[in-house]
Amino acid sequence: MAEQPSVEIERDGVHYTLLGTAHVSKTSVEAVLAAIDSGQFDAIAVELDPQRLKALTQPDALAELDLVKVIRERKVAPFAANLALAAYQRRLAEQMGIEPGAELKAAAVEAQARNLPLQLIDRDVGITFRRILQGLGWWDRMKLITGVGASLFSSDEVAEEDIERLKEGDMLESSFGEFAQQTPTLFATLIDERDQYMAAKLRERGDGARRVLAVVGAGHLKGMTRYLGESQDAPEAVTGRLVELRQRRKIPWFTLILLTLIFGGIAWGYVHGGAQLGRDLLLQWVAWTCGLTALGALLAGARPLAILIGTLVAPFKPFRPGLPSGMFSALVDLRARKPAYPDFLALRDDTQTLRGWYRNRVTRVLLVFLLTNLGTVAGEWVAGVRILGKLL
Repeated sequence: MAEQPSVEIERDGVHYTLLGTAHVSKTSVEAVLAAIDSGQFDAIAVELDPQRLKALTQPDALAELDLVKVIRERKVAPFAANLALAAYQRRLAEQMGIEPGAELKAAAVEAQARNLPLQLIDRDVGITFRRILQGLGWWDRMKLITGVGASLFSSDEVAEEDIERLKEGDMLESSFGEFAQQTPTLFATLIDERDQYMAAKLRERGDGARRVLAVVGAGHLKGMTRYLGESQDAPEAVTGRLVELRQRRKIPWFTLILLTLIFGGIAWGYVHGGAQLGRDLLLQWVAWTCGLTALGALLAGARPLAILIGTLVAPFKPFRPGLPSGMFSALVDLRARKPAYPDFLALRDDTQTLRGWYRNRVTRVLLVFLLTNLGTVAGEWVAGVRILGKLL
């Protein structure tokens, strides 16, 4: 471990060795294997969550995915973020000649082969992504989604400065690029919260181990060392707090204002302008929400029936805020375009290009969900502005 940064720390009778690694370095893989070969440790911890470990060790695991469940439970955005991360990692692997996270995979595989207790200490990447979105304002959220989407379809090599930052930092942070460096809220969620979470997870150990090797990205060493040595909060309380997701507002103010605007405007039109004005206002709402929803679904390449269903339900979205138009379109499209086993196997390659997203039946359904919803939201805003303009 001489060439790799490491920290030794004692806490509650357990000796922890935090081994800082680079996620794209063969030297890091060698250092991990050498540390485990030393026989000094009776337990191994790695900077992974179950989902990422499965992706590293079982490349075909995506074929078991229940896409209908993903859509119905509204987990499309985290799933799309995972695909974006996988595509970024694939680009790195092709450029660097080593699979990103190979040292974490090696630590997990060796621990299991030697019957050593293995602890996955990182927070679920889906929770991290959702906490990121909750902590950003609307504009920053759009910048982030646009930036991730643009990098997803980029065929350019990863910049040298990004690779150097990755060697010293964190895979998730690197995936979000410069945006992570420029946005304090995002950086706190990506790095500092996970430092706290991983340090707390190490303290949660219940397997009786006394010498633990924790393999983590070098960028986490400083924060984890501080929290592991200084935190006095119960570890379960820390991890519980850091996986909480802010509940949606119980009072849907936007929906209430929108409904008031629509029906108030129609009522005003009937009272002050006659039935014709009321019908005109209602037509504005229906035309814009239906039209832009249909456009979004069409741009996604949805099947005709999926476009029709999404279009028909779009004007009624304020009455069912938990059931977006894209869900209806995606589920109908999924029945007609049911993904086959090869589609799941090809995800890692197809998600690297825009053409691949349209070719692959898994990602095509995701596009239908996302672009149909985007069309509905755009239609609502345009219709609201138009109705307000009529009233004023």
